[in-house]
Amino acid sequence: MVYPKHGVGQITEFKKINIGGIDVETYVIKFEKDKANGMVPVNKQSHLRPLATINQVNKCISILKSKPKIKRSMWSRRAQEYEAKISSGKIYELAEVVRDLNKGDDLMVDQSYSERQLFEKAYERILSEFQIVLNVSLEDTQKKLDKALKRNLGGQTQPIASTPKSTTTDLPVEEPIGDSDENLDE
Repeated sequence: MVYPKHGVGQITEFKKINIGGIDVETYVIKFEKDKANGMVPVNKQSHLRPLATINQVNKCISILKSKPKIKRSMWSRRAQEYEAKISSGKIYELAEVVRDLNKGDDLMVDQSYSERQLFEKAYERILSEFQIVLNVSLEDTQKKLDKALKRNLGGQTQPIASTPKSTTTDLPVEEPIGDSDENLDE
């Protein structure tokens, strides 16, 4: 099942607890990604939703392939809207956020820290649900998502971590330029 604020989880038990002298029936939910457990009162189960069907996953993939719809409003307002869509738990809205915030291979270009954070949060949520529904490995799920988004990350989940590494590998390339400058001075 999916809990909107945390993503994919599994109901592990049904438990009665006493809160302030009132007996409350709850579901205990295990969130594998966060390595955390949560409790949801049974009377609040309307917040939970079942995993997406294969047809819903296919519709999400077509949403991911479609052209991004980026509004021209202030970033703070758009960020609030994206956060609301992520927290809504609706898979189509999650797909829209991933599509609209996707920058393809130019992940570091024109993307603020908060924009990247929202993208990664939405991407991770949709990735974990797709993986369970499609019943394939994380790498295969990621390839499918990246193909729909036209991203060529080579199966890496950490696009941000890979960019600084390439920057550090560029540094030794610059050293020969410095050597040639010294040769010119002599």
